[in-house]
Amino acid sequence: MAQLGLDYPTKWGRSYSARFVRFLYQSYYVAPITSWMSTLEVRGGENIAGPGPFIFASNHTSNLDTPIVLSALPRKVRNRTVVAAAMDNFFMDARSAFRTVLLFNGIPIDRHKVNRRSAQQALELVEDHWNLLIFPEGGRSSDGTLQEFKGGAAYLADRSKAVVIPTYIHDAGYLRAKKYAKAPIYLNAPPQRRHHVIVAFGKGLQGDEGENIRRFGARIEAAVIELGREVSGDLSYGLRSSSED
Repeated sequence: MAQLGLDYPTKWGRSYSARFVRFLYQSYYVAPITSWMSTLEVRGGENIAGPGPFIFASNHTSNLDTPIVLSALPRKVRNRTVVAAAMDNFFMDARSAFRTVLLFNGIPIDRHKVNRRSAQQALELVEDHWNLLIFPEGGRSSDGTLQEFKGGAAYLADRSKAVVIPTYIHDAGYLRAKKYAKAPIYLNAPPQRRHHVIVAFGKGLQGDEGENIRRFGARIEAAVIELGREVSGDLSYGLRSSSED
């Protein structure tokens, strides 16, 4: 019986057979469902340029964020992307873990504390030229705005020399909010059969010489905030009260 949590095996999810199943699932189920629920608009696709690997550091308001971002990626990039998935949400039940690996190429990440084992697996995959989708807030936003970023994306990019692509998802929280979102702004909104969603990719970032991980992480967060303000038109996006800073 397979171990759960951080010990759940994920290597099989990158086999050719699993990749083929995932290609079919994402192409003929996820993409059509996404189109049915939303009029998905992709901005900044030209910023995903070069050989990679890329670390997509995104805001997080809904459990639909992963399939939405994957749908927005160029096929060649999507086919070599792994997803950092919360260990406690997706890898503590055998069926959930199996689906997460097979359908989204997920790997378990401990989002509550620094864990060298989960970080090492992600690092080895990025160094092996797999792209990574990560949500540095560590979970869905509880109020709809950006929560403080944890340092995982900056750490992995610094160690692997991968390019970080700041990513902003606009209004995905309104899609079947009661099932997938967490913030009251979405839960209390009138039900909608469809909603316009935007995925914006910013210009790639890499650590500057002599820049520490904390400062690099702040720069990544600032880039996502800038994208959010540009796309939403809300100049207060990303601002937190002094008690949260």
